[in-house]
Amino acid sequence: MVNKTVASLQAAVADVPDGATIMIGGFGVAGQPSALIDALIAQGARNLTVINNNAGNGERGLAALLKARRVRKMVCSFPRQADSFVFDALYRAGEVELEVVPQGNLAERIRAAGAGIGAFFTPTGHGTLLAEGKETRLIAGRPHVLEYPLTADFALIKAHRGDRLGNLVYRKAARNFGPVMATAAACTVAQVDEVVDVGALDPEAVVTPGIFVHRVVVA
Repeated sequence: MVNKTVASLQAAVADVPDGATIMIGGFGVAGQPSALIDALIAQGARNLTVINNNAGNGERGLAALLKARRVRKMVCSFPRQADSFVFDALYRAGEVELEVVPQGNLAERIRAAGAGIGAFFTPTGHGTLLAEGKETRLIAGRPHVLEYPLTADFALIKAHRGDRLGNLVYRKAARNFGPVMATAAACTVAQVDEVVDVGALDPEAVVTPGIFVHRVVVA
């Protein structure tokens, strides 16, 4: 019998190695798997590359992971906002690297990885520092930049409910990057509010099919 549920948050992230690339869901704090991040901090993995929409809020969740000096590089769209002072201080001190990716490009690069697309052209970023060193092409009279998919060793995401097969449903805006990240990582770990019986989720409401999910843990 397939059962992807794990007993604890600690067990869900126990095998994350030093140097891993990790996608972390969330749009700010909405949909951020804070309990999994706390478990990752306790686990001790270091020199991580983190792919996220932003670079942490306050001193909790992703910001706490940064504060613990576990992140080597951030790949994100919004590294600076009013409460991103932890990342800001680390970056200014030269303690963390940064790759800025426009938000639409970030979503599409992750989606492309899950869809098996080798690369794609986009007009976003052309003519800016973000396009330096990248291949460009004129398409329909408009310049485009070649972008490559983003993959990860692990994706840590948050969903509302899941079943033992890994099927997931989300709650409103907490959905954000979770579904595409689940498709683009070698191992997807889902933090859920509740695990329900197989068949309890309306198939028409399932956003992330269990085939993309490897572990489900209640937080």
